[in-house]
Amino acid sequence: MIPFIDLKHQYQALKPEIQTRINTVLEHGQYIMGPEVRELEERLETYTQAKHCITVASGTEALLIALMAIGVKAGDEVITTPFTFVATAEVIVLLGAVPVFVDIEPDTCNIDVSKIEAAITPKTKAIMPVSLYGQAADMDEINAIAARHGNIPVIEDAAQSFGADYNGRKSCNLSTIGCTSFFPSKPLGCYGDGGAIFTSDDALAKAMREIRVHGQERRYVHTRIGVGGRMDTLQCAILLAKFERFDWEVEQRLKIGARYNELLAGKVSVVTQRPGRTSVFAQYTVFVENREQLQEQLKVAGIPTAVHYPIPLNEQPAYRHLCCPDSTPISKKLACQVMSLPMSADLTAFAQDSIVRAVIGGGA
Repeated sequence: MIPFIDLKHQYQALKPEIQTRINTVLEHGQYIMGPEVRELEERLETYTQAKHCITVASGTEALLIALMAIGVKAGDEVITTPFTFVATAEVIVLLGAVPVFVDIEPDTCNIDVSKIEAAITPKTKAIMPVSLYGQAADMDEINAIAARHGNIPVIEDAAQSFGADYNGRKSCNLSTIGCTSFFPSKPLGCYGDGGAIFTSDDALAKAMREIRVHGQERRYVHTRIGVGGRMDTLQCAILLAKFERFDWEVEQRLKIGARYNELLAGKVSVVTQRPGRTSVFAQYTVFVENREQLQEQLKVAGIPTAVHYPIPLNEQPAYRHLCCPDSTPISKKLACQVMSLPMSADLTAFAQDSIVRAVIGGGA
């Protein structure tokens, strides 16, 4: 059985470093906001070149805190994509705001920048593109649109793209705020929930740090409404150990993704990577017509697959009443076609060859 994401092999490669880091935390006993929290934030600031990094309890919490920091409230509108994990829209609705869904590009599955401007209204409080499957959206164009309309804040949902490059810059440091996830299956994942927020705006960074700890400016002095959004010290310690291997893992992901592209070229349609940017392939995704049949054949062959995502958010039962369900035809079409294949930095050429033969042989 080929693993969909090979976390066991990764752990074995990093076991001494991870155990040492965990033991250090167990010895000092500072499980909440211990020294590893700030150490990780500093490492991530250096990596992304963002001025500020605020670690948080999850990628969802990162998005929620970012929206709270820019003052999103009931009745506001936030422009985003329906072709993403539900957390992207969930946090908007939790604050009483309305998600305004813009359709996606048929080749990248990222938000279609040519359709954003028409969705802007006087109620638009933020634009929240998703860097899907590990590749940044058209961030320069989105930032330019936001600037033309009164400097609308742009929040990059980079839950899947930490480590990716965009015109010489890192995902998470491409707009007003960048948010990422360290869920175990992400390109850089911890062993539980975790996330981070990035910004170079001092005022926003201060607000988000306070919101993270119940709106607390200093102990028991609460200057704003907040949440319990801290990332555990143990999870930060694990990421510090895993970060030592991360550059190598990104390089491997680029090579493995390029090899998938080469092996499938002319046989199976795949998600396109744009010039000037890289994908860290949080998922390696193809487009197939006979998805359920092919998935069953691959399962029998010991090859797992996944679908990211089978139902656009504006078609979901909990969200249909908030928007226009049938207004994003590309998202609706691709939701029936996308299929993700096994992908990790430790995927061998032998396993990859087996996967590709099975996909092509299954009539994809």
